[in-house]
Amino acid sequence: MLIDNEKQRISAEQRRPVLRPRRLRLHPALRRMVRETTLTPDDFIYPLFVRHGHDQRIPIKSMPGQFQMTVDKLADEARQIAALGIPAVVLFGIPAHKDACGTDNYNPDGIVPTAIHAIKDAAPELIVISDMCFCEYTDHGHCGIINVPDDNEHYTPSLPVGYLLNDATLELLAQASIVHAQAGADIIAPSGMIDGMVGTIRAALDGEALEHISIMTYAAKFSSGFYGPFREAAESPPSFGDRSQYQMDPANAREALKEVAIDVAEGADMLMVKPALAYLDIISAVRQQYNLPLAAYQVSGEYAMIHAAAANGWLDLKRVALESLIGIKRAGADMIISYFAKDAVKWLEE
Repeated sequence: MLIDNEKQRISAEQRRPVLRPRRLRLHPALRRMVRETTLTPDDFIYPLFVRHGHDQRIPIKSMPGQFQMTVDKLADEARQIAALGIPAVVLFGIPAHKDACGTDNYNPDGIVPTAIHAIKDAAPELIVISDMCFCEYTDHGHCGIINVPDDNEHYTPSLPVGYLLNDATLELLAQASIVHAQAGADIIAPSGMIDGMVGTIRAALDGEALEHISIMTYAAKFSSGFYGPFREAAESPPSFGDRSQYQMDPANAREALKEVAIDVAEGADMLMVKPALAYLDIISAVRQQYNLPLAAYQVSGEYAMIHAAAANGWLDLKRVALESLIGIKRAGADMIISYFAKDAVKWLEE
């Protein structure tokens, strides 16, 4: 009987785990000591939507806590962002006038150049990123010049009507990039997935003695359903079709790496993947293959759905927002463009 009891004791001891990862989770301080990934204010870039007018701060209904604001409201906003330790903002302009070529985008007195001046006057330490695209500025809502028969200068009969004319759009991107850089933008961020955009902008900037201006390319931007609330925020829904002819198919990962490789070869200084949460595998793959700084854009739909679920009591806003952000950074992003940036910094300080 004693022998049987001893056998049972030995057997029980053998079943006890020797490796116990839970030991390192026992206390909050210990968990902090062994934490592999952390968020800091330096990780964030805050998006701003700026419009013409005066003394306006218009709530964006689908994006709680986000606003369209007029230029005179930017000074206080910029100072608040800088005081939080967030190093950069990215600007999206909503012009008073839209046309087929998006001329306000390359007007030195246009909405974004005017906003850049205001931010630099109020908070010169803030890095200003100019989102370089035409969808907010065109009356058709697409990201460049569209092939239409009544445009005698650009119409190309051999191409489908409604097709975005790639090379004609490159010329406009070059013009607008120079204007925004001369206004004080620190970084130009081409976002239209136009073939050759990085090389064209790099050559244009260098040709104007603006070789010190960086390019953060939306190297892998997918044609995503997560952009819905942004269309309201930037007033930029396409008037026909969608943007699948130039933004990437969400099913393609190898093609994303091909797009990144092209932008790297053309002289990109920083890379970006957009959206973030549904494309963590792309972020990880880009991080593994390239040593350039990598940004990820937590887009409007990601932000809105977390807010909507929290408003219904289905999840904890702070906890899930921070968890989503840490997941993006863990996947390999060095920088995160997020509408949660201001709140996240405050939460991290609590």
